[in-house]
Amino acid sequence: MIKSIETILADVPTIRPHKLSVTTMSTQTLVLVRVRCGDGVEGWGEATTIGGLNYGEESPESIKTNIDTHIAPLLIGMEASQVAKAMAKLRKAIQGNRFAKCAIETALLDAQARRLGIPLSELLGGRVRDELPVAWTLASGDTAKDIAEAEKMLELRRHRIFKLKIGARAVADDVNHVLAIKRALGDAVSIRVDVNQAWNELQAIEAITALEAGGVDLIEQPVPAHHKAAMARLAQRFSVPLMADEALQGPLTAYDYATSAAADVFAVKITQSGGLVQAGQVATVAQLAGVALYGGTMLEGGVGTAASAHLFSTFADLSFGTELFGPLLLTEEVLQEPLVYKDFMLQVPTGHGLGVAVDTDKLGRLRRH
Repeated sequence: MIKSIETILADVPTIRPHKLSVTTMSTQTLVLVRVRCGDGVEGWGEATTIGGLNYGEESPESIKTNIDTHIAPLLIGMEASQVAKAMAKLRKAIQGNRFAKCAIETALLDAQARRLGIPLSELLGGRVRDELPVAWTLASGDTAKDIAEAEKMLELRRHRIFKLKIGARAVADDVNHVLAIKRALGDAVSIRVDVNQAWNELQAIEAITALEAGGVDLIEQPVPAHHKAAMARLAQRFSVPLMADEALQGPLTAYDYATSAAADVFAVKITQSGGLVQAGQVATVAQLAGVALYGGTMLEGGVGTAASAHLFSTFADLSFGTELFGPLLLTEEVLQEPLVYKDFMLQVPTGHGLGVAVDTDKLGRLRRH
């Protein structure tokens, strides 16, 4: 049975300021959930988000409060091996709270896979790949610094896909910034941009026209998520693929966007989808509708990144790769052994459950009291 559920906040500085159109991050608050079961097995999950309430409706503090106050009492005493039954009870009783639900489901699935002696991916349909291409986000806001950072990543053979965070400045300034980086790095790399909903439709037309001509490979969420019709018009107008991100909040929104032809690519995020199982359903909707897949991140630490990697390893199509670089942006590692990044790829863990072990001593030093 489920014996206890503990929610931990840990504040970890980033290696450099990470600038988005909605906020600038210098610290990431990891939200980790530890589920202890009556048979001695325990599982871990993560509900980390970006920039407090700047990005979405859940903050680290609200996630912890809602798990501790409302979610944990519902689940304690239930059979730990019956993950689907536990999550059905949770979804019936608790509205929203997708990030919190994801962390709980991940921890229960981690425990169940450990109990069965198999990797978590095997509970999600089975992996078809053992490594995942990983993009690196250039988000210093400084053109010269971003070029130097990208060149360093290429030299280390860590990343050859680069996503630029834009949208906080004037459109012309952002376009010039992106195209200068594209010219400097050349055709050996893939350059993409993430606007985080910052433009209106007219600004998007102006910017995408220049970015497409300049060789940019992907445009992520250029207009607000609720402007689905604008996204559809932009997707029809331009050849460069448009990717939905913030618009995707589970299978129903994915179905809505897919049937409206409002995106060419879906960024699948386990927390934003409400859990691993529902994120898998988002991917299924995309594949049935002919929409390509990309493995997204909320800049999680090692636990959430490992969970995402297990799910993304089961996708038959992953033509735009992933951006599971979250742990590399942090100055501190919370795992006993860090995830392995080499030759432009993340190696999907092969051990039981998530295949990672949390360093509880280090977490104890980092946790917020």
